[in-house]
Amino acid sequence: MRTRHLVFAIATVVAWTGLLLWTPQAEADTAGDIRQVIENQLDAFRRDDGTAAFSYASPSIRQKFRSAEIFMQMVQSGYPQVYRPRTVEFEELTLDGDRAVQRLFFIGPDGGGSLALYFMERQPGGSWKIDGVQMQRLPDSSA
Repeated sequence: MRTRHLVFAIATVVAWTGLLLWTPQAEADTAGDIRQVIENQLDAFRRDDGTAAFSYASPSIRQKFRSAEIFMQMVQSGYPQVYRPRTVEFEELTLDGDRAVQRLFFIGPDGGGSLALYFMERQPGGSWKIDGVQMQRLPDSSA
């Protein structure tokens, strides 16, 4: 009986150690996956490839806009800093289960800075999709 408890204790320690070592790598992999989805969509915008750009949107966003053409019109008119950024910098990522928020800094075509919150949603197959973007224009700091 004592051997069984010892084996269980060792197995528990090994499992927890593996979990602790695995977690940072899993988060790094998730961060990389999310970044890749956003970069792929931004690249599709640069190429004016509406079909590809729309493919990175979550099912609820796809349902809301119904077509790649409508989606692209919305991005072109409402999000010029995302459609044609001069600069994009990835900042903090907040993970919460199957949801995440990726913060980005953009310098748009007009030279103005904006902060973007990309709301990400993990899909049943494990991939990530963009479930919305909230932009905040930063005040002009030129003097």
